[in-house]
Amino acid sequence: MENLLEMRDIGKSYGEDIILSGLSFTLARGMAIAIIGHSGGGKTTLLSIMGLLQKATSGQVRIDGLDIAGLSSAMLAKLRGQYISFVFQRARLINSLTALENVIAPAWFIRRGENLEQQAQALLAHFGLSHRLHHKPQELSLGQLRRISLARALLLKPPILLADEPTNDLDPALAGEVAACLLAARQAGSGVVIVTHDVGLAAQADQTFRLADGALHSVACQ
Repeated sequence: MENLLEMRDIGKSYGEDIILSGLSFTLARGMAIAIIGHSGGGKTTLLSIMGLLQKATSGQVRIDGLDIAGLSSAMLAKLRGQYISFVFQRARLINSLTALENVIAPAWFIRRGENLEQQAQALLAHFGLSHRLHHKPQELSLGQLRRISLARALLLKPPILLADEPTNDLDPALAGEVAACLLAARQAGSGVVIVTHDVGLAAQADQTFRLADGALHSVACQ
């Protein structure tokens, strides 16, 4: 399989506080990887480095074969827009926009000219939110906000999809629905990385790692 994301000997520290040390990781197209570990262990930091939101202190990051070392902030932003989409634990929606507008907004800059509104409506309908298209974030529940965030990410059709605790605080039925949609992105060729405490979700990934002592350790989930 073709590698979308490669990280070699990644280190991340804040002063004397070492978060990641000598960490290596490869994500291929059509593959879903779950990362588990205790809170405060560096999972979100690792995800931010994968998503080009933070820079590693040491090591090498490649996106689709391109070494990002030395790239300007503008080039990193462009690369992130082309390759990466996020599902954050907090929905991070724009309060002045409706649910439908929030889903469309990021894709509009990348896929302008396509029938984005129809596709966004179809995604929201899939998540049972057709009756909430014109509601604003402050009028919606946590579960609804999470589903809107996922629809926004999926509309981008990203090569790399990064999810930070996507099923946290959701009831089992909704968590299962969100998990299924994330994992289904593999079928379109996306590489998916899920940071989670949800052992059931981790067990559905193609590969599971535990982040401990700044390094990734393979886990056999049953």
